Formats: sequence, structure tokens, C-alpha cells
Amino acid sequence: MLKTLRNAFKIKEIRNRLFYTFLMLIVIRIGSQLPVPGVDRDVFANWFATQSGDAFSFFDAVTGGSFEQMSIFALNITPYITSSIIMQLLTIAIPKLEEIQKDGEEGRKKIAEITRYVTIGLALIESVAMAVGFGRSGYLAEYNALNVIMVVVTLTAGSAVLMWLGERITENGVGNGISIVLIINIISRLPQDFTTLYEQFIVGQSVPAKAVLAAVIIVAVIIAVVVFVIFLQDAERRIPVQYSKKIQGRKQVGGQSSHIPLKVNTGGVIPVIFAQSLMQTPVIIASLLGKGNGSGVGSKILKGLSQSNWCNPQEPIYSIGLVVYIALIIAFAYFYTSITFNPLEIANNMKKQGGFIPGIRPGKPTSDYLTKILNYIVFIGAVGLSIVAFMPIFFSGVFNANISFGGTSIIIIVGVVVETIKQIESQMLVRNYKGFLNN
Repeated sequence: MLKTLRNAFKIKEIRNRLFYTFLMLIVIRIGSQLPVPGVDRDVFANWFATQSGDAFSFFDAVTGGSFEQMSIFALNITPYITSSIIMQLLTIAIPKLEEIQKDGEEGRKKIAEITRYVTIGLALIESVAMAVGFGRSGYLAEYNALNVIMVVVTLTAGSAVLMWLGERITENGVGNGISIVLIINIISRLPQDFTTLYEQFIVGQSVPAKAVLAAVIIVAVIIAVVVFVIFLQDAERRIPVQYSKKIQGRKQVGGQSSHIPLKVNTGGVIPVIFAQSLMQTPVIIASLLGKGNGSGVGSKILKGLSQSNWCNPQEPIYSIGLVVYIALIIAFAYFYTSITFNPLEIANNMKKQGGFIPGIRPGKPTSDYLTKILNYIVFIGAVGLSIVAFMPIFFSGVFNANISFGGTSIIIIVGVVVETIKQIESQMLVRNYKGFLNN
């Protein structure tokens, strides 16, 4: 990775792209510090201090602390991520959108345009809900129509600006703009989290040997999780494909050997985000409404849905929520794979092109074979995702490690870094080919 970056800085075009990306990230971090007008930040900070260890911790992590500080980027790019997921689902459910998606570059642009409009709509809905909810709870300087409108406009505009900056990074920077915006937000919270771990487990130890042991364990766990995620992200099952020879004119064409790469982690971080969103939405709504602090059945259910109560030796009953969470991750892994990978379509395309899997007949037998292999590797990937998601929850519950990043954050960071490095390498490769052709 370091070698790739070092070589990239030697190429002027790529160096300019890296510099442009760096400038955009500075703009994003500055915007994350600008307060939303009309919000009493001190009162809001006091309220958030009682919630940050619960439902809002991950949301604040992906916004880079913008939500905790109630800055103009408080919504961040979460509306865009949600709208992208919605559009992926709709392209499967609505034939018209599926046709647009298959219409090459023009179709991609139309889908991107619709995604932008959905993003603005979601940001508007979320900002209205937040402004009204916070106003009723006394977190606005004054709860009146003008202040509510001002907060709604500011939060919606902030989300739209971040979406625009992400697209500019994609076009003029190193690519993966939205993902890079997300990763810089998560990384910006890591120093604070590492400081918390240092003060809690190392500084507070009276015996130096215990402090050293704690430091070694923390570093070892983090490295182990990162390495595991790298293997999980890159692991794939390659299905061999043989293409039969054809006669075109006086020449024989075809006969090549290829393969179908089936990624073990086909859904990426999406199954974890789906599961986490489904589990945390009731908790967030209850927190905004000031509910869930009683001793009734409803309050106990909400506590079971909250990650902060899982793996707690004092209250093991709430760890049932963790079992439900892992089951949801596995279920969503299969669901997301089923809507993004169609074995029957792959088998038909192979048949049209004269391709076949050695030992498997073309058509439906090939589709059944791919489905069988896919179900097997999706389960392995889902179990791997569950392990990554479980480890931070376990250490947080058993050792009371109060940190904002978790398995989801690590998967996002590793995935985006690996993908960005690949993007830079491909740009360098294209540049080298151009130089060869020009010579």
C-alpha cells in the first residue's frame, strides 16, 4: 500500500487528484464544526451525553461527531446511503427502473439523478423530524416556526452539500467519493476512542505490568480484527468457465478458459447496516420521545434491542438481542445477495456465449450449481461478518469499553481503503498504457 502511494505521488495527474481529495476533506471537517443556527448546543450536548453510549453512538461515529456537536453536517451522508439502498431495492421491484439501469452510461446517470432527489427528500423528512422533536424537548434556542424552518433548511442543505462534495471527489479526486466522506468521518473519531481506551485500561492500572498487558491485548485485538476483515473482503470462490470454439470466417475463435469470481462477503457491510438499523430504529425513536426509561415490558424490550446492554454479565437476559442481531445479519446477507446476484441470468448469458462450467450442463443445472455454491459461501461470509460485529460488542459489554467504533466501522474503513488503493493502481495502470501508446 505504501509503495502504491509513493509511486502515485510521482505521477502529476494522480498527485493532483490526491491533493484535490485532501482539500475536499478539509472542507468537510471544517463544515463539521460549524453550528446549526437556532440550536442550544450546550443543552443538546448534555442530552447527548446521556445517549451517546446507546442508540446514537454509531450514528455519531459515521457523522464524524457532527451530530453530537449539531453542526450543519449533522445528517451527513446517511440520507444518501439510505437512498442508494432504496434505489437498489426498487430497481429489482420496478421493471422500468431495471430497464433504465441496464441502459448503459445514460441509464447510470438517470439512476444517479433519481438517487439525488430521493436523498434530498429523505434529508428533508429527517431534518423536519429532528427540528420538531428537538424543539418540543427544549433543545432549540426558541421553539418557533422561524427556528424550525432555519434548522430544517440548514440540515437539508448540509446533507446536499456533502453529497455534492462526494461526487466531486469521485470525478476529480481518487474516486469512491461518498465512501471516502464516510471513512474520514469515522477516522476522525478514532483518536478520541483510543484516548478513552488508554485512560480506561492503561493509565488507571496501579501495576505497570497490567498496563502493558492491557495495551498488548488492545493492539492485538484491533490488528486481528483488521487482518480478518481484509481476508473476508478479498476472499472469493472462483468457478471455472470454459468457452467452446466457434468458426468465424476462416478462423477459430473462443476456446478460452475463464472464471466467475463469487465473493465470500457478497453483501459487504450492507447486512450489518440493515440489521443495525432495524434493531436501533425503535430505540432512537423512543429516545427522541423520552420513552423507554421505565420498568415495563416495553422498556425491557428496548433495552434488549440496545447494543449497550448486550454481553453484560450483570444482566445476561438482554443478550438475547445479540442473538437476534446475528440472525438478522445472516438473513440480510442472503436477502441482499439474492437481489444483487441472479444465478439464472448468469447461466443464460453463459449459454448464449457458448460458455459452460466443466462437468455441469448449461442452463438450469448451471443455475442450480451456482445457487448451491452461493448459498454455501454466503453463509461463510455472514458468519465472518457476525464475528467482526460481535467482537467489539463483547469487549464493550464485558469490559465496559466505551467506544464509538465497532465492527461496522472497521469493515467500512478496511473496505474503502482497499478499494481506493485499487482505484489508484488502476489509474496508474491506465496512465502507463497511455505512455506506452504515445511512444
